[in-house]
Amino acid sequence: MKNKRPEGIEQYDRPAGGWDALKAVAKTLAHQQIVAQGSKTLLKANQPEGFDCPGCAWPDPKHTSSFEFCENGAKAITWESTAKRVGPEFFEEHTVSELWKWTDHKLEDAGRLTVPLRFNKESDRYEPIDWEDAFEIAAAGLNALDDPNHAEFYTSGRASNEAAFLYQLFVRAYGTNNFPDCSNMCHEATSVGLPMSIGVGKGTVTLEDFDHADAIFSFGHNPGTNHPRMMATLHEASRRGVPIIVFNPLKERALERFAAPQDPIEMVTLSSTPIASAYHQLRTGGDLAVLKGLMKAIFERDAINLAAGGSGILDRDFIAEHTSGFDELRGDIENTQWDSIIATSGLTREAITSAAEVYINVKNVIVCFGMGITQHANGTENVQQIVNLLLLRGNIGREGAGIAPIRGHSNVQGDRTVGITETPNRALLEGIERAFGFHPPRNHGHNAIEAVEAISAGRSKALVCLGGNLAVAMSDPETTFAAMRKLDLVVHIATKLNRSHLLTAQTSLILPCLGRTDLDTQETGPQSVTVEDSMSMVHASRGFLKPPSELLKSEPAIIASIAKATLGDRYGIDWEGMVANYDRIRDKIQVVFPEFSDFNERVRVTGGFRLDVAASYRRWNTESRKANFLLAPGLDEDPLLTEPDALVLTTIRSHDQYNTTVYGLDDRYRGVFGRRDVIFMNKDDLAGRGLKDGDLIDIRGLVEEDEAEHLVRGFTAVEYNIPKGSIAGYYPEMNAVMSLRRYDRRSGTPSYKSVPVLVAASPATS
Repeated sequence: MKNKRPEGIEQYDRPAGGWDALKAVAKTLAHQQIVAQGSKTLLKANQPEGFDCPGCAWPDPKHTSSFEFCENGAKAITWESTAKRVGPEFFEEHTVSELWKWTDHKLEDAGRLTVPLRFNKESDRYEPIDWEDAFEIAAAGLNALDDPNHAEFYTSGRASNEAAFLYQLFVRAYGTNNFPDCSNMCHEATSVGLPMSIGVGKGTVTLEDFDHADAIFSFGHNPGTNHPRMMATLHEASRRGVPIIVFNPLKERALERFAAPQDPIEMVTLSSTPIASAYHQLRTGGDLAVLKGLMKAIFERDAINLAAGGSGILDRDFIAEHTSGFDELRGDIENTQWDSIIATSGLTREAITSAAEVYINVKNVIVCFGMGITQHANGTENVQQIVNLLLLRGNIGREGAGIAPIRGHSNVQGDRTVGITETPNRALLEGIERAFGFHPPRNHGHNAIEAVEAISAGRSKALVCLGGNLAVAMSDPETTFAAMRKLDLVVHIATKLNRSHLLTAQTSLILPCLGRTDLDTQETGPQSVTVEDSMSMVHASRGFLKPPSELLKSEPAIIASIAKATLGDRYGIDWEGMVANYDRIRDKIQVVFPEFSDFNERVRVTGGFRLDVAASYRRWNTESRKANFLLAPGLDEDPLLTEPDALVLTTIRSHDQYNTTVYGLDDRYRGVFGRRDVIFMNKDDLAGRGLKDGDLIDIRGLVEEDEAEHLVRGFTAVEYNIPKGSIAGYYPEMNAVMSLRRYDRRSGTPSYKSVPVLVAASPATS
């Protein structure tokens, strides 16, 4: 008799996409009470005269179809354009203490914020406030600080280029470079690692390069959930016979097989297309070992070819002309033993060698990667070893080949391009001085980890958040939440309520803003904003829906008003003039950043324009003026993993989720329905601890001796196809077992994807 699975755990055997995806879209439209309006809205998503989806950063094709949205994009759009409202009456009915007991899903599902709000400690409620009073309160709080460096200014990747540019301008005019940013928590390892390797912190490929790729390698990402429009590209590549080699601890359904909703044959016949030609389930944290193993196999094949009288399989002309550090890399790889590679990666030598053979036997290779590569203590080194792999055969800087970091939020890359960074370079500082005539601060500011540490220690006393859900996104919520409650001032610019808003300070403001789908009308008429996708294409986004409230202001308008109230006429910056016409913001952007030359003209061309990525053309803006082979000594990521019975936890997003936003409680492709309190475990790891499928377990994070306990209790163990020694649980719930000290020391990226833990039966079941 087959054992009964835990409640809400089922076997899901259908492909990703297909009819289930369309059903999910219909369900979402109905739930948000916008079926008629929602359908019209979705058809304008990612269209030349429409708005950019507030979900992922996957680029738009040059020839758009009748619909360019995916299931999770539809959720993001309808989540924003919902008919539900959170107005003054909502807060009359609910205290903050009561709302704290709500789930994260229920908080955001309540609807769009409609009025500016200030927290009243006596009533334990947020209460309406006039806009001008809100701006004056924010300004007074910031100006009361002894030092501008005692304030932190957080940015979500969904902010437009125009909003982000004004924000960084305001903050630098105020006097600090404290820019904790969502990039710090996702692809910062990319932004730090790639410039040292190839001179630019961005990917080198375009969407069209995938049409010319002979093989695609995928490391550490789940496109079917986190950037589903990528599936159309992989679907087409698979159908024309391109090998797609996947390295990921869990088998993600969309990378196994996919039914394209735009493919009438697949929809009518209920068929699907296989995506991965080889799927290698490496042990969590084994990416560095795999990458070194691939290079070792390539060097071995090269030696065999040379011994047989051939010319070798490396691109020696490219290496000689365009790179430095090759001999040092070869020495490091030769000194890395196969036994160590196999033990750390969890893969056989044969599996790694077979993948290397694919790489060797084709000309053009694209390597895609996500946060399964970056969110590790050695995330920067992981990224750089991917570059090394590509450089060996000249796979950067030519058509159909290159590196493709797959970003999350739709403008997370653009925010960085226009100045959201805690480490400003000379070009940025000189550009600001050129455009606005003042000397911005030169010192390095705080990243996300450093900001929370500074707030916790009482050094930073004010926090302004341009969107996002910072406290929930960060590791170690016990420390982070306590820190946020110590602040003198917190200002949230937001479209919807979330848990960070309930961590009230001495003075707490929520300022409601327009979303991507909303019509933005300023003094000179309707405005458009711009965004940059993960392949450096910049294009316009124009909302068209009537805003949820006449009281809403745009992000640029709110930022400019806070800046004006705080700074007055300091430096003669025309805040009102720039907000009246966003063309004027773009005029200033092109002065600060010459790569945006003719910004207003070029962005009005259908499809927009691509920013210059020098490495795409084999121009290397590194100190050596070449692409650099860089070393990553050793293979092990974390010494705590050597403890007896230690497992390595990776945090994952469900299919009903985007970052901290939880749309629902299902994770369809993994067979989880109506719950999130589960931990996926290998059957041998369960048995070895006297556990079985469905048992309640406690998960304890391994920490250093002087750290407090990090523990969550009563989660349900689910037997799952995951490598032995690895377990997985949902983010952000699993942040509770992770110390703030667990991060990549080079980039500051928290190691959410590789957390050493111990698992044991909960007392209730032992």
